[in-house]
Amino acid sequence: MMASGPLDGVRIVEFAGIGPGPFCGMLLSDMGADVIRIDRPGDGKPGRAADVMSRGRRSISLNLKDPADVETALKLMERADGLIEGFRPGVMERNGLGPDVVLGRNPKLVYGRMTGWGQYGSLSQAAGHDLNYISLTGALYAMGRKGERPSPPLNLVGDYGGGALYLAMGLLAGIVNVKNGGKGQVIDVAMTDGAASLATMFFGMKAMGVWTDDRESNLLDGGAHFYDTYECGDGQWVSIGSIEPQFYALLLEKAEITDPEFKAQMDRSKWGDLKAKLTALFKTKTRDEWCAIMEGTDICFAPVLSMAEAPNHPHNAERQTFVEVEGVMQPAPAPRFSGTPAEIQRRPAGLGEHTEEILRDWQVSR
Repeated sequence: MMASGPLDGVRIVEFAGIGPGPFCGMLLSDMGADVIRIDRPGDGKPGRAADVMSRGRRSISLNLKDPADVETALKLMERADGLIEGFRPGVMERNGLGPDVVLGRNPKLVYGRMTGWGQYGSLSQAAGHDLNYISLTGALYAMGRKGERPSPPLNLVGDYGGGALYLAMGLLAGIVNVKNGGKGQVIDVAMTDGAASLATMFFGMKAMGVWTDDRESNLLDGGAHFYDTYECGDGQWVSIGSIEPQFYALLLEKAEITDPEFKAQMDRSKWGDLKAKLTALFKTKTRDEWCAIMEGTDICFAPVLSMAEAPNHPHNAERQTFVEVEGVMQPAPAPRFSGTPAEIQRRPAGLGEHTEEILRDWQVSR
């Protein structure tokens, strides 16, 4: 399938990895970039349709222990706009593919490096995962219920929010700079840096004295009775986010709450008692019954859906937020573009499936 998205014509070389690296490659491919993935030698068979994060890219098989294949990789990078690599600091250099070598061959390349701890710092050579990276930034400490241990928030904050998205933004910013006459450069993406950046608002609130380190005691961490999740009578859950006074007033109206205690919305000393009352109230109806009363209003309400339920919700279906490809339900490309729509370019690639095709299209000889 030919690309048609806003990044049509942009070429990216992605060194195979796990998690946030492939996700960044998927995002850029969904936007129309020609992203090729350099894999270790494989059987060249088509990839599994369920390997959703591998969608959209072609795969070339190269043995980076072989000097001839290293030279082929360098030739590919000579023709690329950007590079994605997620190895520990020093690995690319030891393979003869470090920034000095690559930028010497292609001064306009934007060399994107993503690790958990960054390219330097006392922890830069240590192993780690998302949970560790967000632990170091203060983000994990703030998540969880009062008196309980911090709750792992899936690996969305470090790997994907603080890593992949910042790498995508950094690569595109660098490519725009080159298009405007600048030079190629190295993008050092640390998931610790990205996760800390994502927490900017909360650091600001703490500096203003309106946020504390006590979990479930603040406006947005479940401390407020009007910003939390509640169990319904059928064991399902709903979420309430009625922060603004007019939205809170509508919550009270729709829930038929006449208790005068609820008028003191921002009195933190009453939040615990009011939450207990709401907890009991929401258990008096099923999730569907509450949806019939509140969904689509300005209460700031939504049912808490499972991954199995989410694609079938009318709003998601109307927007085609999820798409089915070869029998696999998956999130559709985001965001939406009016003139250059993003799309899934191709099925997930197997290891080395497109080796000869890539060499031909990129005009590289081995």
